[in-house]
Amino acid sequence: MISTSDFRTGLTIEFEGGIYTIVDFQHVKPGKGAAFVRTKLKNIETGAVIERAFNPRDKFEQAHIERRPCQYLYAGDGQWHFMDTETYEQYALSKEDLGDAVKFLKENLELHLQFYKGRVIGVDLPVLVELEVVETEPGIRGDTASGGSKPAVMETGLVVQVPFFINVGDKLRIDTRTGEYSERV
Repeated sequence: MISTSDFRTGLTIEFEGGIYTIVDFQHVKPGKGAAFVRTKLKNIETGAVIERAFNPRDKFEQAHIERRPCQYLYAGDGQWHFMDTETYEQYALSKEDLGDAVKFLKENLELHLQFYKGRVIGVDLPVLVELEVVETEPGIRGDTASGGSKPAVMETGLVVQVPFFINVGDKLRIDTRTGEYSERV
């Protein structure tokens, strides 16, 4: 069992029937009244963020999340298929299971699947993924890297704001945390 004094960012707990990661926490001691812990929790399965205040004596069960190295194989029939690179076991996940991660999935991408009590609950994408531009307005001679941006459609369907000098066929590194252009490969 974990008490609120053990809270730290990134800790995973079981709370109200769900699995939550602590995004932010603050121990508060008001001048009048009892101390409490203000927290911001993110539901791992739904992605919803909630804010709660806890009594310092509250106890929680720690949720042990296992991360296994996997490779994205293909999508078909509304399912995205992954293979465990150690055991070669395959897993099929729906769009609801993956959330926004679908926009970054490219065949043969190495990532980690998150497991809780033997079932897949999410994915850990690499920080940067390489995607090819399939649609954007053509670059114009004289455009500079700091001169603004234009939308570009990536091979996965993700739309990213890119500098004017980027053209169709360019490979870009995209930050999976923000969904923004990082650099040209």
